[in-house]
Amino acid sequence: MYWIDVFIRNEYKNILLESFEYCQKNKGLEIYAYCIMTSHVHLIIGTHGNNMEDTLRDLKSYTSKKMKHAIEEHPQESRREWMLWMMKRAGNKNGNNKDYQFWQQNNHPIELNTNEMIDKRLDYLHNNPVEAGFVTNPEDYVYSSAQDYAEERGLIEIDLIQ
Repeated sequence: MYWIDVFIRNEYKNILLESFEYCQKNKGLEIYAYCIMTSHVHLIIGTHGNNMEDTLRDLKSYTSKKMKHAIEEHPQESRREWMLWMMKRAGNKNGNNKDYQFWQQNNHPIELNTNEMIDKRLDYLHNNPVEAGFVTNPEDYVYSSAQDYAEERGLIEIDLIQ
């Protein structure tokens, strides 16, 4: 699967944040940490007793529809045809989809069952923008929960890991 730098526009990142909030309110999603990079997203999540696969399916489905529409309608989207073509091509290769595919089919879940693992994943997740050269300090990257962990207010409500 190809990674497309779709989240270079703040409008697209905001759609993802709205999807997070929708699933928090309606699907039992618990977000402990997140980082939206240009071509992918890192999450530390859980659910309020709901099936994680169902929650992720709903998050991906909701976001896919919103993102496809936003790409189609964005007046300055110079990559519109190419991105839609890539999404359609991926969808045609996957029998689970009707037409377009925005997200990769598989996830890379890692069970965080020790404090050391949690600390390592939080550090890795929040340092992604630093490693990419976007910011000097993790908490300076707006589209991440690093602000929340630096005792500042981030863009969405999260459940801090204590």
